[in-house]
Amino acid sequence: MKFKARHTFFILSVLFLIYTISIYLEPYNLNNNSAKTKNIINGKLVWQKYNCQSCHQLYGLGGYLGPDLTNLMSQQNKGEPLLKAMIKSGNKQMPAFNLSDLEMEELISFLKAADNSGSADPRKFRSNSFGMIEKE
Repeated sequence: MKFKARHTFFILSVLFLIYTISIYLEPYNLNNNSAKTKNIINGKLVWQKYNCQSCHQLYGLGGYLGPDLTNLMSQQNKGEPLLKAMIKSGNKQMPAFNLSDLEMEELISFLKAADNSGSADPRKFRSNSFGMIEKE
């Protein structure tokens, strides 16, 4: 009986490790040959490099000093032109950033991907009796 329990524990532990490693490698398995996918991944890195989440939100999560940028790219009279202007010139609250053309292109790709994924506002979610999160 002890042998079966140890054997089962060992197998489950190995499967857990394999699954964990696959989760961390997943972003690099997403059709990495695609230039569009690389731009999106690198755009997220630009977002993190310049600490955009400290002031701005994606899907309602992040700072509150700047606006939520989840669906900025599809808003009429906003989108890419407004984003480029704000990043280059800044305003009272936002400093001007000197992004390279490549960084700007990657950040725009990342924000377009976020925009295309839909929208979510965590303030409109609630936990049910099972601990699952649902929309209100």
